[in-house]
Amino acid sequence: MKIGRITISDRASSGTYQDLGGPEIERALVHLLAGPLEFETIVIPDEQTLISKTLVEYADRRRCALIVTTGGTGPAPRDVTPEATRAILEKELPGFGELMRMNAWPRVKTAILSRATAGIRGSSLLINLPGNPRAIAECLEWLAPAIREILEMLRGANPHEKPGCAAPSAG
Repeated sequence: MKIGRITISDRASSGTYQDLGGPEIERALVHLLAGPLEFETIVIPDEQTLISKTLVEYADRRRCALIVTTGGTGPAPRDVTPEATRAILEKELPGFGELMRMNAWPRVKTAILSRATAGIRGSSLLINLPGNPRAIAECLEWLAPAIREILEMLRGANPHEKPGCAAPSAG
């Protein structure tokens, strides 16, 4: 499976800060998803147009089944990842962000400041994650069951049909 991994950070893209979030995404996904994984990676600044353009590139041209971003989900003026993501989605899946905030809240009271979201474009699942590597691993673990199911759905599988069961007859 091809996975797009996009780090969104002015400092990391300029080389003044080491990208720790991107590698953590890869580590966590290798642990949580089955099968061979191929990662397409990039580090870009917090520029809304560039983020949207990169998401479209990874979904439409590179055909990544899963595209995961890290960074730019907070309330700061330069945090525009959710806006850039929503601009190119065909279907938003707000439950992903809701679950991340809800599960983080008991330990991190500022988790409610996250504006992370997720959604579908074509046959790609896009997920915004926070920039903190520890939070990335936790969020992906919480989201893993839904990620696996929706990736199957986007590949054409019907999650409501069990293998070996015949469909009900119309008669």
